[in-house]
Amino acid sequence: MLVFGDETRNYFLVIGQAVEDVRLAQNMAQMNDVILSPNCWQLCDRSMVEIERIPDQRAVKVNFLKPPPTFNFDEFFTNCMTFMEYYPSGDHKNILRLACMLESNPDLELSLQKYVMESILKQIDDKQLQGYLSELRPVTIVFVNLVFKDQGKAEVIGSAIQDASVHINSVLRAFRGQINKVFMFDKGCSFLCVFGFPGEKAANEVSHALESAVDIFDFCSQVHKIHTVSIGVASGTVFCGIVGHSVRHEYTVIGQKVNIAARMMMYYPGVVTCDSVTYNGSNLPAYFFKELPKKVMKGVADAGPVYQCLGLHEKVMFGMAYLICNRNEGYPLLGRDKEIKYFMYTMKEFLGSSCSRVLMYEGLSGYGKSQILMEIECLAQRENHRTITIALTKISFQQNFYTVQILMANVLGLDACKHYKERQTNIRNRVKTLLEEKFYCILNDIFHVQFPISREASKMSTSKKQKQLETLFLKILEQKVQEEKIIFIIDEAQFVDSNSWAFMEKLIRTIPIFIIMSLSPFPNLPCAAASAIMKNRNTTYITVGALQPEDIRNKVCLDLDVEGIPKELDSYLVEGSCGIPFYCEELLRNLDHHRVLVFQPLESEEKTNMTWNNLFKSLSKPTEKLKILKLDGEEEFEEVCNLAGDVRLRNLSPPASLKEISLVQLDSMSLSHQMLVRCAAIIGLTFTTELLFEILPCWNMKMMIKALATLVGSNIFDCFRSGKDLRMALNRNSVSFEVNYRSLSLKPNEGVAHAEEEELHDLESEVIECHIIRFCKPMMQKTAYELWLKDQKKAMHLKCARFLEENAHRCHRCRSGDFIPYHHFAVDIRLNSLDLDTIRMMAKAQGFRTKEETTLSKTGIVKKCDTFSENLSSDEMSERILNFFDSVIIKMRTFEEDIIPLESCQCEEILEVVLMPLAHHFLALGENKKALYYFLEIASAYLILDDNYMAYTYLNEGERLLKTLKKKKSWSQTFESATFYCLKGQVCFNMGQMVLAKKSLRKALKLLNRDFPCNLISLFLQTHVEKKRHFHYMNQQAQESSSPEKNRLAQLYQQTACFSLLWKIYSLNYFVHYKYYAQLAAIMQVNTALETQDAFEIIRAYLEFSLHHQLAGDQGVWFKYEIMAIEHIFSLPLKSEGIETVAYTAATLGYTKLMMGHLDLAIDLGSRAQKMWALLRNPNKQYRILCWLSRCLLLKNRHKHLIQVLGWLWDLSMAEGHIFGKASFYYVCLDIMLYSGFVYRTFEECLDFICQNEDNRILKFHSGLLLGLYSCVAIWKNCSRGALSDTDVLFSLQNLESLVTQNTTGVVFYPRLYHLMAYICILMGDGQNCSLFLNTALSFSETQGNMLEKCWLNMSKEWWFSNSRLTEDHWRRTVQSLPSWEKILANKVNVQDIQKNKFLMRVNILDNPF
Repeated sequence: MLVFGDETRNYFLVIGQAVEDVRLAQNMAQMNDVILSPNCWQLCDRSMVEIERIPDQRAVKVNFLKPPPTFNFDEFFTNCMTFMEYYPSGDHKNILRLACMLESNPDLELSLQKYVMESILKQIDDKQLQGYLSELRPVTIVFVNLVFKDQGKAEVIGSAIQDASVHINSVLRAFRGQINKVFMFDKGCSFLCVFGFPGEKAANEVSHALESAVDIFDFCSQVHKIHTVSIGVASGTVFCGIVGHSVRHEYTVIGQKVNIAARMMMYYPGVVTCDSVTYNGSNLPAYFFKELPKKVMKGVADAGPVYQCLGLHEKVMFGMAYLICNRNEGYPLLGRDKEIKYFMYTMKEFLGSSCSRVLMYEGLSGYGKSQILMEIECLAQRENHRTITIALTKISFQQNFYTVQILMANVLGLDACKHYKERQTNIRNRVKTLLEEKFYCILNDIFHVQFPISREASKMSTSKKQKQLETLFLKILEQKVQEEKIIFIIDEAQFVDSNSWAFMEKLIRTIPIFIIMSLSPFPNLPCAAASAIMKNRNTTYITVGALQPEDIRNKVCLDLDVEGIPKELDSYLVEGSCGIPFYCEELLRNLDHHRVLVFQPLESEEKTNMTWNNLFKSLSKPTEKLKILKLDGEEEFEEVCNLAGDVRLRNLSPPASLKEISLVQLDSMSLSHQMLVRCAAIIGLTFTTELLFEILPCWNMKMMIKALATLVGSNIFDCFRSGKDLRMALNRNSVSFEVNYRSLSLKPNEGVAHAEEEELHDLESEVIECHIIRFCKPMMQKTAYELWLKDQKKAMHLKCARFLEENAHRCHRCRSGDFIPYHHFAVDIRLNSLDLDTIRMMAKAQGFRTKEETTLSKTGIVKKCDTFSENLSSDEMSERILNFFDSVIIKMRTFEEDIIPLESCQCEEILEVVLMPLAHHFLALGENKKALYYFLEIASAYLILDDNYMAYTYLNEGERLLKTLKKKKSWSQTFESATFYCLKGQVCFNMGQMVLAKKSLRKALKLLNRDFPCNLISLFLQTHVEKKRHFHYMNQQAQESSSPEKNRLAQLYQQTACFSLLWKIYSLNYFVHYKYYAQLAAIMQVNTALETQDAFEIIRAYLEFSLHHQLAGDQGVWFKYEIMAIEHIFSLPLKSEGIETVAYTAATLGYTKLMMGHLDLAIDLGSRAQKMWALLRNPNKQYRILCWLSRCLLLKNRHKHLIQVLGWLWDLSMAEGHIFGKASFYYVCLDIMLYSGFVYRTFEECLDFICQNEDNRILKFHSGLLLGLYSCVAIWKNCSRGALSDTDVLFSLQNLESLVTQNTTGVVFYPRLYHLMAYICILMGDGQNCSLFLNTALSFSETQGNMLEKCWLNMSKEWWFSNSRLTEDHWRRTVQSLPSWEKILANKVNVQDIQKNKFLMRVNILDNPF
């Protein structure tokens, strides 16, 4: 046995003839062969072994064993058992090594620790569990093989191995590499070295590995006892962990890359070789390598190209230190306006003073600092300033005075010289008046020239030469700045050497010069000169921020040269890049490598037939700013980028380059912090502290909070108090900002440590308050996730799923139900058998019921009460209803603690931190049925939140899973399919695709065993049946009856949702017979709601049935059902759900009255409804009411009340981040300017909102609101002044007439419709009908109290019936004279005058029949 090593690590080898024999025998063995070495064959009982001779070898191959007839098994077994006496028994029977039972001996333990790798010792000391030591991670393998001149003599090879191991260890330790094992291989001794073990990952790992390999090769080649040195280097993902039996195992690496490195080492002897991954990942110049011919290597199918590393010796060349990337004139600098403004301001200061200026841009690698410097260089050169630009590398830091050397070479014009004699001539001409010729030789080394060495110069010390050089350079620069302004631009300034920093610090104090630098954060404290420059009063220090989402989108479209990209790709790149340009580029390269991107010609939207698959195919397009920045001669984009096939971007592995960056950051943490990050990665991007604590092995809460606080401070995690804070933070990335180091340096140093402790304590307090945590960078989460082994992932996912399942329901504020009503009763997929609902069911089975449940269960059908007698007038009924709502509001305020919930709705937060992670946990576990359940819940939740795009996305996820479950037919699967089609119909309806919606809803009803008729015969038969059924429900007495089973309720609720949408779809159709389908759907909704015996569903059905008949003009029916709904709420208990039902009824009645033109009553009802929802702390409901309430007030010209409501809407929208609320606010603001004649918010502000949010997924995929904003802008800009053709006019008139005659729209719109019809008539020269329509519109306006439309109609009538003609600039002059609301409040403007400030529809005087 040979023991060797140094003071930190020891190794041992077993060597000798027996080992040599076994190695030779191993080379002869094929799969399933047993080879005996010559010595082994001699010692065997040959009568028991049948062998086969190997030609020309003394070793033999074993065929089989043949025990002799005299063989006695019992005797053999007894002999074997005698050896067992040497092994422990009883409690220690599993311990096969007696040394493990020795008493504790610190000295012995310290000695044995030298045989264990440092990274493993750290994890053992940190008490990491053995099961978490193994992981899959990218590493770099360096296999070193030493063949000795005299292989057989242990005393010869022993000293050589000792010398080699000491040197190898010292080289590896410098770059955080380690020797994993040492063993005797085919020929000689082999060292398995690894870079990137857990906790040891470092930046530039591949280049460090190659540098170490070259160093080891050079050293070992000089050891005279070593004959040949061979090294193989390979990079890739391998298994790093524990291998072997539980009682005899080791920590090592296993994988294809380990095998490739070993084979390259043996098949390419005497050189340093590497694979293509190492070659490409090193980022070293190509002249460092030479491609070798391919060889067939055992056990390696295709290793790819193999390269020989020739050495790492930098070629020093003038003119090679410029910025690496060339600036493309056609490629604009995106998203860096603020950074350029800093330059322009500092440049202005520099030109206007006689002082130096320093501008420093600090940012992590990949933030685009070099691009900023290139843009600055271009801007400076346009102003004819002299710029000297260089880019440094890591090697630059190791070379003394290198930065100044390159800068001065450029100042002296030496960078363009091809020969040293040419450089000498330039130098002589420049310094002849500044330096005596005998001292020219001091420039030889720095500028690579050959001036004769004088006696005086040879006697100068190094420091004196340095001072002489600095003095000379200062004189040269002093002369130069008198001729022209000089700007030094230095990229990667963190690699400036200390002497160069000192010279630059002296330079800015003595000579007016402008220095611009970009740098990454210093790895260690900067030198004194660098610190002095940073703290100089003339230094502007900028921390570069990330690009904003719209800039990333512009960059992608520009890089791919396309008109637009899919929304999914846009979200993936914006989220994955975190606004870092390099991350975005690497993600794009990775997608291109996996052939995910497909480029197709841009098709016109009109040509596209709308289907479910292309419903949301709307592209994310570059902003107008990018289009302006394009060159004038450049052709427009003609292609778009799409995703190939059934690609799921979230499942793609991150690029190797980004994975390495994340691993370097991960391994720089303590082992306990690494474990926390890895566990958090299993949960997902966003998680709660409760779930993290649940899955952390053997942690207490205090440990976790402290670790989280540290990681938040290190920008690994962000913490948020609520889901709203999280959503607002995700909308924008961090921006660049200025850091004043001079101010920071004035703070006392003695308080720094105390300040850091206070900061950590504050972070801990913040983490305790913020229960939502999110990874700052998705790449870190994906990288940490991929470190886990498959079985480990499965166990952790299961743990997460069990925990999350308990909270996978709506919030307590919404009574903890499913997002799809009674979903889990119809589909039982829960892991935990005993949940909250099960406990409730058990309690109910024993007869325990709450008072509220008892009351509500009896309100399914109510008897006709005399709340509203037939003698009451409509005004008296309205007053009684309003008084009831007032009494409810008073009761809510009086008994606030009993009625009003303590917190607002948390459903959106539950969706993000519970449901979405839970679905993906089940997907990772392969539990497709459970994953489908939660994907449908997520889609339903997003529909509740008005996010059609996200609902569509998760419905597509559910559709994929539905296809995998098609083989098995069960009721639960049928219900899931029906729910899918029901949700699909809702999405299509919201998007205005009525044909698709109708098709999906009918399919859902068929699966729910409630077919909807498809022909007139079945229609009338079904109508007859439903009327009888309805008559039965309406005439039965209110009595105790058993409620439907929960799974039946789930079915009924889905049916109700389908019928509610169907009658609205059929009502919108112009065909006469479709009204019968609408009537049937409406009555089926009522019948289904009555069957549920749910008060809220019944009231909702009554109100919708009433609205249907109001739109159809059936006075008797709608009034009856409206009164029935109101009587229903009068009988409800005013507690939680009852109060919400009352508020819903008030809001629905108010909106119905608005639609039917009863504006005053709508305002009264809306005001009360919004007060109730405000007291109930439900901002989602409140802002909806404020939106339509502001419309009512606008039509009534009640300006003060309108502005008050708009103020509430704005405050609520800003506080809650409601994009709908903001859009509605600006929509009304535009209408105020167009039709009310004053300005509340300026047009520029409204337009800015539209430009910033036109690609917002909620607004973009909502039918109507964004279109309304666009139309207002178009009218404001008077874009519609072009003349219409006769065909267009006639077609428009027919459409408007059909809207009125078919009763497909609300009565409140009739004045506007008749106004437009009159306008079209006057364009056609039909004066008679024009007058008729105008008078009809005025009549409707008078009846409804629509003062806005009435005033506009009178203006149109006055203008159209006169011979006056609008001037071309009439609207422009009107716009300029619009008063602000503040002037109106101050009584500076007559209210009557502003009524005339309206947009007037243009009429050609030749078309006017009057």
